[in-house]
Amino acid sequence: MTNLRDILANNLRVYRRKHGVSQAKLAEKAEISTQYLAMIELSRQFPTPEVLDRIAGALGIETYELFAVPPSPENAMERLHKDIIKEIREVIIEVLEKALSDKHKDKPTDS
Repeated sequence: MTNLRDILANNLRVYRRKHGVSQAKLAEKAEISTQYLAMIELSRQFPTPEVLDRIAGALGIETYELFAVPPSPENAMERLHKDIIKEIREVIIEVLEKALSDKHKDKPTDS
């Protein structure tokens, strides 16, 4: 799942099955055609915000939940890696700034 359509399609299918609702029943509750709902679940159609709200309401969830991506171990490791790199950079900069500052203090001034 790399794009918004695929995320929506997957989440819609998961929530629909989790609630034990058929495509036909969900389509009826959301006031859309079964074929249109099937096309959304296949990533071939992308609904309007109004339709998204109706689908979410029919499932008893918030609309944003249709686009939620669960955290994965890979994402957590990448965030940790980036945080570590950021901290290392900050320490290096701090050490270099201190070294430069100390060097200027030791340098004799011309009077």
